[in-house]
Amino acid sequence: MSNAILVVGGGFSGLTAAIEAAEVGYDVFIVEKSPFLGGRVAQLNKYFPKLCPPSCGLEIQFQRIKNNPRIKFFTQACVQKVQGSAGNFTVTVAIEPRHTAPNSADLSLLASSLQGEAENDFEFGLAKRKPLYLSAPFSFPSRYVLDKSAVGKEDQIKLAGNPFIEMNEAPREITLEVASIVLATGWKPYDASNLTNLGASTLQNCISNMQMERLASPHGPTKGKITRPSDGASPKNIAFVQCAGSRDENHLNYCSYICCMASLKQALYLREQYPSAKVTIYYIDLRTPGRYENFRKKVMADEHITLVKGKVAGVEGLAGGDVLLEVEDAVHGVKGKHQHDLVVLATGMQPSLASGCNPFGVTLDNDGFVVEEAEKGIFAAGCAKQPLDVMRSAQSGTSAALKAIQTVRRR
Repeated sequence: MSNAILVVGGGFSGLTAAIEAAEVGYDVFIVEKSPFLGGRVAQLNKYFPKLCPPSCGLEIQFQRIKNNPRIKFFTQACVQKVQGSAGNFTVTVAIEPRHTAPNSADLSLLASSLQGEAENDFEFGLAKRKPLYLSAPFSFPSRYVLDKSAVGKEDQIKLAGNPFIEMNEAPREITLEVASIVLATGWKPYDASNLTNLGASTLQNCISNMQMERLASPHGPTKGKITRPSDGASPKNIAFVQCAGSRDENHLNYCSYICCMASLKQALYLREQYPSAKVTIYYIDLRTPGRYENFRKKVMADEHITLVKGKVAGVEGLAGGDVLLEVEDAVHGVKGKHQHDLVVLATGMQPSLASGCNPFGVTLDNDGFVVEEAEKGIFAAGCAKQPLDVMRSAQSGTSAALKAIQTVRRR
């Protein structure tokens, strides 16, 4: 029987849970489905409460993991099966090949010389990537990944014989013996293509809030210059549509908690970059809990930012790429149409486990969030449990680590 703890998910809450448990003396395994740790925070331009770049908080966590021999992590890994019960789990994990040697060699020149391209999921469809890649300059582990499906014939010649490339590396499967499990499986942006009434699937200049984060990031597809996807022009009149899919019985029934704050933050991105730009935020209710109330006041004090309490009923694409919004103004009781050159949809967060893959046997509520049952020895952290911001996700990671440790100690 093992005293180890398994953390499923390498985002901010998962990293926090793993580090907290390891630093008080417990062995921890992290299983992360993507090639790199960091989760959604790694895709942000800045995050609350201090509006730090993601590298600020993540690099500290990465160093703590790197320097702690009690933590072992597996990337491109997925839990296939969980057997046993609290105190004595056997977990089967499938690991996809990375096709690069296990070291941190700088393969940037080789990567840039390749001809193949693939869709870049990290950039939410705003750019393509090379077959050999790191998601971001601060990616951890700092070990390149080779996507064999994107390698063409010319690229195969360049890669052949390279001592850092392992083209024949095969998938493998491992078994972990653990006493408790922390589910930090995180969230995914609600699929904006479902929002047909808001033009998400048909209008190029209707983007999601996570796409806006990537446009604003200095490591993003435009190197931090926020431009319209259709023509690369600088936007001058931008709209934010709140609750895009959230609080809607046809999509997500619940409030996603972070969307209002995200839009206020992104409005400042635009105002800092374009001093003459005008921003309008169409909202149902503006939710800025606790310490964030002062931030809301700061944004509302900007005369170029207008908040309109009203629901966007529909959108229409115009010649030249502009977007016409039909809005029901709840305060004045009128319906009007307003033209904008860029629209940002505040799409909500959906728990990753909502997709139906649940090898852990945990109970999920109607929205796909974990219903915690302490006697099972499996605990939820971060947005696997409920919509949370980064700070509260970290706090929930600490809480889950403590519960997991208690399960170990009760054996």
